[in-house]
Amino acid sequence: MKLIFASSNKNKIKEIKALLPSHFEVLGLEDIGITEEIPEPGTTIKENSFLKAQYVLDFLKKKNENTAVFADDSGLEVLALNNAPGVYSARYAGTPKSDEANNKKLMEELKLVTDRKARFVTVITLILNGETHYFEGEVKGTISYEKRGANGFGYDPLFIPQGYRSTFAELSAETKNTISHRALAVKKLIEFLIGN
Repeated sequence: MKLIFASSNKNKIKEIKALLPSHFEVLGLEDIGITEEIPEPGTTIKENSFLKAQYVLDFLKKKNENTAVFADDSGLEVLALNNAPGVYSARYAGTPKSDEANNKKLMEELKLVTDRKARFVTVITLILNGETHYFEGEVKGTISYEKRGANGFGYDPLFIPQGYRSTFAELSAETKNTISHRALAVKKLIEFLIGN
């Protein structure tokens, strides 16, 4: 079965390919000829996930192709900031996107805050045979007082998952990929695909 993943992130594509049985063929955006960044005008993580999948589906329809498409969107929600940055996580400090600037802004916003509870959320949208399915993953934790670790990307150096003392950026890729919000959503997607 062929699946188009609405991503140009080679690491994400590789991760998903490794998790799916070999009879699934996963292609990224570059493989089908989409080189532009897909717009994300949604006001929720779920909406952006859907809009990305729909964008790719519309692109394929122009080429008379009917292939299953899935997309993901993720965000960090900090309780003390009314769940910000949330849907704006990637562009929290403005454009162009910068992990460094986003982390710096988050630390600044939380400078005088002691309740640092947060959660990471991922929503995957799968459009298969004209039907839309959603798979969500969530990991709760807290925001560190300083950046720690060199692994990962985004807010990983600041996010400490519940039950751990290390940030995502201090954990091995193997550990993070079993407990992360994205990993949990992907697991649900894979269980669905294998069961159908």
